[in-house]
Amino acid sequence: MRRTRWAAAAFALAALALLGAAAPRNHDEPRRDRAVATTAPGHNRVLVMRLDGAIGPVTDEALENAIARAERERYEALVVEIDTPGGLESSMRRMIQRILAANVPVITYVTPSGAHAASAGVFVTMAGDVAAMAPGTNIGAATPINLQGPMDSTLARKATNDAAAFARTVAAQRGRNAKWAERAVREAVAASETEAVDEHIVDLVAGTLEELLVKADGRPWKRGSEERRIRSADLPVDRIEPGFRQRLLALISDPNVAYILMLLGFYGLLFELQNPGAILPGVVGGISLILAFFALSTLPVNYAGIALILLAIVFFLAEIKVHSHGMLAAGGVISLVLGSLLLFQTPGHGPQLSWAVIAGATLSTAAFFLIVVGAGLRAQRRRVATGGPGLVGAHATVVDRLAPGGRVRLGNEYWNAAASAPLEVGTEVEIIGVDGLTLRVRPLAKEA
Repeated sequence: MRRTRWAAAAFALAALALLGAAAPRNHDEPRRDRAVATTAPGHNRVLVMRLDGAIGPVTDEALENAIARAERERYEALVVEIDTPGGLESSMRRMIQRILAANVPVITYVTPSGAHAASAGVFVTMAGDVAAMAPGTNIGAATPINLQGPMDSTLARKATNDAAAFARTVAAQRGRNAKWAERAVREAVAASETEAVDEHIVDLVAGTLEELLVKADGRPWKRGSEERRIRSADLPVDRIEPGFRQRLLALISDPNVAYILMLLGFYGLLFELQNPGAILPGVVGGISLILAFFALSTLPVNYAGIALILLAIVFFLAEIKVHSHGMLAAGGVISLVLGSLLLFQTPGHGPQLSWAVIAGATLSTAAFFLIVVGAGLRAQRRRVATGGPGLVGAHATVVDRLAPGGRVRLGNEYWNAAASAPLEVGTEVEIIGVDGLTLRVRPLAKEA
């Protein structure tokens, strides 16, 4: 009986525990949740990040970190300020996936005046829960291009159809103008900030961040079937400052910096090959070339431009070894200029090289190969002036008859010498080799 009572008591306690776990939470629990939220660093604050320059792995990582921080610290909203010519499709798709899945409202904002959201930037802007533009900005021209140059008709059609379908999907997800989004891909159309609002591409125009937060306040944002309201009016702002790593990678991804790194890499490796054992040029060249390859992987590079730059270096080297009366050097200059112009040449607002950088690189490259490398190669071709090899070709006078061994006077020095045939005292001879401390000589040819 006792065992039965203990078993019944244990069963009753277990049943009460299960009922307590299944019962709805009381009013004290929400208060505890609110207390936790209140102590979160981002509570009643807005987080702001800047997306500036080409879209690539660096911007993708920056957005991922910003969304993670906004979710972790419970910010009321994340504002992404945008000014971009576009970038990699793979990075753009990952960024949009992060925005659509974020557990915090994301406000995309094309700013400041004069900024634009082109190509991949169109997709990122339209993916925001609230999309806004500053006065004097524009959005559009999202036709896909190949990083390695022009695509054939089939590949271009496939890429365009895929991008158009993705644009419609993103626009529909946020309730925006899907037809215009498709036209931005197929026809490369663009719109000013007022046209974008009229055509329901973005939601509003705001001149300042404070105005944006006021206008975005109270607007709905959805995740799945759950709908909430944005709270952003008059809230303090925290800005994400990029770390050293992100600043460094962003600097390297600049087209002008990538171009200079590529040339430095070529110069360093060529100098190391011309002077084995120098070490420093090879180390600097290898690091520069790897950094350049990283940057080029995030930029719309035309392989024809790289080929022309390599051809220019070949021309400069050939000019040093072959006397072409400047024809190869001129060809190298022309090839380098054309390659530089074609390297990042893309339609619309694509990244391009500065004319000052092109001119400086062309002049310095021509001077480097024609003066520095040329002087080094000419020095290698000079006759050796020291040691045993330096004695070859010198003239001496026989002082002890060579039969075949004897002695000769070379300047103020007396050397043991040997000849293939007997030579009399006073005979002028030419040194043709050195065997230890014995000179091999032959009589000088007499002039006719």
